[in-house]
Amino acid sequence: MINRFVLNEVSYFGPGAREVLPKEIARLGLKKAFVATDKDLIKFGVADKVLSVLSQAGIPYEVFSDIKPNPTVSNVKAGVAAYAASGADFIIAIGGGSSMDTAKAIGIITNNPEFSDVVSLEGVADTKKKSVPIIALPTTAGTAAEVTINYVITDEKNQKKMVCVDPNDIPAIAIVDAELMYTLPKSLTASTGLDALTHAIEGLITKGAWEMSDMFEIKAIEMITRYLETAVNEPTNAEARNGMAVAQYIAGMAFSNVGLGVVHGMAHPLGAIFDIPHGVANALLLPTVMEFNAPAALDKYVEIAKAMNVYSTGMSREEAADAAVKVVKELAVRVGIPQHLSQLGIEEKDLPRLAKAAYADVCTPGNPREVNEEIILDLYKKVL
Repeated sequence: MINRFVLNEVSYFGPGAREVLPKEIARLGLKKAFVATDKDLIKFGVADKVLSVLSQAGIPYEVFSDIKPNPTVSNVKAGVAAYAASGADFIIAIGGGSSMDTAKAIGIITNNPEFSDVVSLEGVADTKKKSVPIIALPTTAGTAAEVTINYVITDEKNQKKMVCVDPNDIPAIAIVDAELMYTLPKSLTASTGLDALTHAIEGLITKGAWEMSDMFEIKAIEMITRYLETAVNEPTNAEARNGMAVAQYIAGMAFSNVGLGVVHGMAHPLGAIFDIPHGVANALLLPTVMEFNAPAALDKYVEIAKAMNVYSTGMSREEAADAAVKVVKELAVRVGIPQHLSQLGIEEKDLPRLAKAAYADVCTPGNPREVNEEIILDLYKKVL
């Protein structure tokens, strides 16, 4: 069997890492930046922490901020047009997964205009050229979009999230600067952090997992366990913020290359149809799906229990799995994640539609235990 690992060409880590931008832009021979971000990051001054570095270095840029929390086909098309009009020759993505995913789609379509309908990018698109160079600066510790070969765009016409997988979209440079995360609200710190935990756990037990990916995912679980609650409760704690920033990147290094599972399969339609934030959906679903998957991955659940400090000598594999599920649920409760879909406006009549969409999702086949629409429907009912 042949395994593939795709990572950034260059990555930087640590508070203040954004200061390397001028040096890296000069190294790549780039001239003008197209900055993809969102209006809130501009409003609260987060984007300015990056833009000021560009201004001080005399690097021209143009800002595109028409990006929704769950970016749409329309967002992307507007971004492609704006990029073409800007005269820029590279993209700087500042934000969470939404900004980075939009930037990836813009960069891919710009250099592969045959995919300008956007919807043809769904799945594994046969693009021929690498994206416009992207420099990604995450402002949340969750999606790891700065290191993944995936991006997710909502097809608003068909009310579905398109998962696009393409090695040509990976950012050329990732700059993981925890100072850009200090003003992230508690609720977003919690949900994005548990999104990262979902990536790590699903990436560990997915069908495509192997020794190299396991190494990264176990370390990510260990670090998220250590740092998440402190990051939620002490927003400017440099050690915790940087720990979470690195942990989510580590999780992304692996899951990007081996896939995920039915937690993500079930979370995507919740976002596409009901606009529920992706991290919230993952965090709410994770313990219940973990419990379902345990019989198919007991050895891996022992590793999860150990990484989360709930394994005791002499435990059976089943006991370790129970402890792992319990500690994940307790963590979600402590950081304020809703525990029922009904709290988010979902009704029982919505579940069959969600189950059908989840079964068809590109992430679902990676699940370690086989599922069908009926099983997925039952999983949704358990968290209703």
